[in-house]
Amino acid sequence: MEFQTPLAKVKGLGTAKAGTGHFWMQRITAIALIPLSFWMVLFTKQFLNSTHTEIILWLASPLNISIAIAWIIAAFYHAALGLQVVVEDYVHTEWRKITLIWLIKLSFFFIALLAIVAIFQIAGME
Repeated sequence: MEFQTPLAKVKGLGTAKAGTGHFWMQRITAIALIPLSFWMVLFTKQFLNSTHTEIILWLASPLNISIAIAWIIAAFYHAALGLQVVVEDYVHTEWRKITLIWLIKLSFFFIALLAIVAIFQIAGME
């Protein structure tokens, strides 16, 4: 039994191809963000009640800086994946869709990179 139209067979369409990987990466980053975000809330709470020096010392610990970087990577990657889905669903001109997806990916990559560099500078690990 065939589920593809003749045109889909010729074009090689009919499966999600990379869509499954995208779907799972959104779910994995969402699950990873749950405990990382709880940590981020605790960090923010401590940030509001501590001195500048205490925050720098706290953030300089290997565990805390690792969790901060993991949160940045997971959050920005998850956001980029989500915006990509919005663009794919609502932008119908192919060149605009491709351009926007590239802009989203590059923008989120550079913003995440800047955030990681800022974390290292705050922790005094330039």
